Amino acid sequence: MTNKAKEYAEALFLLSMENGEIENTAAALETVTTVLAEQPDYVEFLSSPAIPKAERTAALGTAFAALPESVVSFLQLLCERGRMREWRACADEFAALCRNARRMTTATVTSAVALTAQEQQQLNEKLNAMSDKTVTVTWVTDTALLGGIIVEMDGKVLDGSLRRRLQEVKEVMEQ
Repeated sequence: MTNKAKEYAEALFLLSMENGEIENTAAALETVTTVLAEQPDYVEFLSSPAIPKAERTAALGTAFAALPESVVSFLQLLCERGRMREWRACADEFAALCRNARRMTTATVTSAVALTAQEQQQLNEKLNAMSDKTVTVTWVTDTALLGGIIVEMDGKVLDGSLRRRLQEVKEVMEQ
């Protein structure tokens, strides 16, 4: 994700928060994400310098007229500034800001073998306590780990895998 995408998303988030429209904006952005994912040529059209900006921004206004004005204006701003290809990064960052505002986050837990329901529950409770947020976990099994788990959450990686521990032992032995 680019810094610009983050800046645009933060600006839209602050505007939505100020107007009390965070949920409406989030829902509208999900709609736009679905539409643009189904129509990748439309993003190319909106990004094309061969087509006048006025025509591209007008097309956005028409295509998304049913959405809140702030979202349409946001899309038009991205189009005018030549940043439509960063649309998805902006939407993802907005979603992350919403989760953070709701004290929610996501994590991916990768383990060598599938964890039992009880182990998943215990680990989820520990992650909730660690982050002081409600954590939604995606569970992944990767037999290449040999053993242990890797947790990716809030841009951090907690590597408790056997592979990592063996690597640490090897590094100590080589010194």
